[in-house]
Amino acid sequence: MEDNARQEKVRKYEEFVDKRLKPDLIHAISQRDKVFEQQKIFSDLRRNIENLEKNSVTSLRTLVNLGSEVYLQAEVPDTQRIFVDIGFGFHVEFTWSEALNYIEKREEKIARQIEEYTRLIASIKAQIKLVCEGIRELLQLPAEKALPERIF
Repeated sequence: MEDNARQEKVRKYEEFVDKRLKPDLIHAISQRDKVFEQQKIFSDLRRNIENLEKNSVTSLRTLVNLGSEVYLQAEVPDTQRIFVDIGFGFHVEFTWSEALNYIEKREEKIARQIEEYTRLIASIKAQIKLVCEGIRELLQLPAEKALPERIF
């Protein structure tokens, strides 16, 4: 009887890992990846504005993606003001310095979001490890040898 109870506990722990913790981990990683994409967009925009300022560009010709990889050549007669997508389909007209100030604040917020998601991911991974250790103890298996830390 005790063996059946142990097997039932193991099954419940495995189910918890598979149906709750792993999906939570996948979702958190996906959300952090989206924030990384936003970070890259703002970083690229900041770099472009800084290049326009540094090179004193007052007008330019560029290609605009209309969607489905269809491009249109566009001429920008005055580059002193730009429109920045602030989310929810809204765009705000900024001067270069206003845009750089806005971008700096967004980058700070994005960095905090990345830190929060990274902490959440680490917490979920720790929970998974803890539950797996509990399963190992229930099954009375020997402890796994610690793997050396990977350096990237």
